[in-house]
Amino acid sequence: MTYQPLNLGRWIIWTLFAALLIVAPLIFHKGAALSLLSQIGTVMIFGLSYNMLLGQGGMLSFGHAVYSGLGAFFAIHAMNLATRGTLPIPVTLIPLVGGIAGMFFGVLFGYVTTKKSGTTFSMITLGLVELVFASSLMFPEFFGGEGGISTNRVIGQSFLGITYGPQLQVYYLIAFWLFISTIGMYAFTQTPLGRITNAVRDNPERVEFIGYDTQWVRYMTLIISAFFAGIAGGLGAINFEIVSAENVSAVRSGAILLFTFIGGVGFFFGPMIGAVLGVFLTVMLSDFTKAWQLYLGVFFILIVMYAPGGVASLLMLNIRLIKFKKFARVWPKLLAVCIASLVILVGAVMMIEMLYHLTLDAANGTVMQLFGRSVDTAAAPAWVIAAVLAVIGIAGFRAVRPGFVQVWSDTNSEIEESMRRTQA
Repeated sequence: MTYQPLNLGRWIIWTLFAALLIVAPLIFHKGAALSLLSQIGTVMIFGLSYNMLLGQGGMLSFGHAVYSGLGAFFAIHAMNLATRGTLPIPVTLIPLVGGIAGMFFGVLFGYVTTKKSGTTFSMITLGLVELVFASSLMFPEFFGGEGGISTNRVIGQSFLGITYGPQLQVYYLIAFWLFISTIGMYAFTQTPLGRITNAVRDNPERVEFIGYDTQWVRYMTLIISAFFAGIAGGLGAINFEIVSAENVSAVRSGAILLFTFIGGVGFFFGPMIGAVLGVFLTVMLSDFTKAWQLYLGVFFILIVMYAPGGVASLLMLNIRLIKFKKFARVWPKLLAVCIASLVILVGAVMMIEMLYHLTLDAANGTVMQLFGRSVDTAAAPAWVIAAVLAVIGIAGFRAVRPGFVQVWSDTNSEIEESMRRTQA
């Protein structure tokens, strides 16, 4: 038996993660903020479960909402049975009902979908989500039709004052399951199955050559992923107290694909970053502008074009610069690029918001509030200011970009050379 030193860094990270989950509602304690934190926690579990397929297994699925959605439906029915006294189960364990339901359908559907890989797998999952969505409208007894199924999460007598009526209690329930699920999904990456899943992603032919059945590897990974997706669905049912056909739609599947990719599929914590950004862009931003879908689409395109590794890759690259003491050379150029990009953003946002107001809200007049000021969208000055800002930003960006690219390339080349010397 060999001695293995304690991985202190890993313990510190997990402790900080737990502390952040505990402290977050103490900082953001308003009702709307708690609701937002609860949604972010649920989407984090959903995104991490999806990344088990895409990031770790290389399986691009367009139908992952099937498992979270069906898990949500079974969870909400379990809550209604508990309310009537038919099923003696506490609300705390309802997410487990969703997880078991998600795993069951992972066993059922996954055997078919994982027989193929690549584009064929993606198309099968797309057909599957459309099939389940159509079925949700055909069987209203279970799915509730277009109105969905509603429930009441306050069931029975309170335990130690916990009724799950206050949003704060719901948040801590979601935080508890998020922490446990994150540990479980990270532990999966350290298992032999998790490692061989990475191998199937990178080189399935070689995996077949050494004796592994790649279809069964994909199948087992999908089952585990569906279990955690079902937990996310169960938590969503508790949080919103309603589940509808939208929960099993291709729209929900596409959203989690976008969020996961934005965060970074190549990093375990990438989907968690994507969940924060995704909820912000779809929930918070939609309260301020009708153009939120446009901003989400543009942001996704920019990530795909300039940071295919997601926001997590940008974060880790800068952390690497700090680690090798190269960031001092980069940050002046990086700051200049950020300032120029911000000027472009302000000009573009002004033009987009004014255009949306003129086309969609002109019946209420041409004057609108923009950045805290009244702007007449039918007058030339506002458009001229927006255009000038955009032009100045673009000119500034083109002027500072070559210098940033040069110093970024040089510093990263020096880091890679240093790493090669160290390994040698």
